[in-house]
Amino acid sequence: MSRFFGPVRQNGYVVRDIRAAMDHWINVMGVGPWFYVDRVKTDYFRYKGQDSAVEMSIALANAGDLQIELIQQRNDAPSMYKDFLDAGLEGLQHVAFWSTSYQALYEDCRARGLKVGHEGQIGGPQGRFCYFENTGHPGAVIEISDISGAKGAFFEHIRKAAVDWDGTDPIRTVG
Repeated sequence: MSRFFGPVRQNGYVVRDIRAAMDHWINVMGVGPWFYVDRVKTDYFRYKGQDSAVEMSIALANAGDLQIELIQQRNDAPSMYKDFLDAGLEGLQHVAFWSTSYQALYEDCRARGLKVGHEGQIGGPQGRFCYFENTGHPGAVIEISDISGAKGAFFEHIRKAAVDWDGTDPIRTVG
């Protein structure tokens, strides 16, 4: 539990092959079902303050109360995902904290000196997210995410689907 952010709600993995990653989580880890979005539609996406036309696929599932996110970037647009892969890395890239008071949390982070790496919005103003730069330390990137709208309800649906999941219908396409 973070005194600044509350509990870690999501571990985000940047992968080169999202299908293979889902297969691993399903068949080796027993985690699912996965809610898969082949091409995420963002309202906007900015990398270090500049608009970026990032294209990505994501898959979401829960292991208990912890959401697992898999992200595969599909183009070479600037992003922290691309930076991670270009550094020769693959795997855990960020930990996410969720908030229903996003703007206040965002302003607090900025006041404490955190620098925006990339940020965007999905599905309207209550779908904002921000990843802060992690230069100077070897840990995962910090993401904050607004769950005060439809995204929060969707995340709760994913959590509930995992509670008694019996292995059937392991990948559920969204959109």
